[in-house]
Amino acid sequence: MTDEPAEPAVTPHASGDAPDAADDSVRATFARLIEDGRAYASAEAEKQKLRAGIVAVGVRNAAILGVIALILVFAAIVALLIGLIFALAQVIAPIWATLIVVGGALVVVMLLLLLAKGCISRMMKAITP
Repeated sequence: MTDEPAEPAVTPHASGDAPDAADDSVRATFARLIEDGRAYASAEAEKQKLRAGIVAVGVRNAAILGVIALILVFAAIVALLIGLIFALAQVIAPIWATLIVVGGALVVVMLLLLLAKGCISRMMKAITP
């Protein structure tokens, strides 16, 4: 063991040459506040970008499925008209075939529209806070 006194962890300043400790504390607090504000703004911007991406994907998928459903509705109408022409030519058999084709196409249209509705519902649930 030594008989020398231990050095203090912080060297004390004379009263005239020391910076104000409260001033340093306030400056440090404001610096942290500004830094935290920037970090929060950056995180919020990223969150809004993510929400916009989710909305864009949901709208795109719903639009694609809606367009496909519209195309199939028009195809079903064309098939119905062609089937009616054949039905007039041969009174009974082609009309049943026409009804089956049109009914099947309309079932597919309903399924596509339900898928589009599901895309929109998932998108709305994902962006709701």
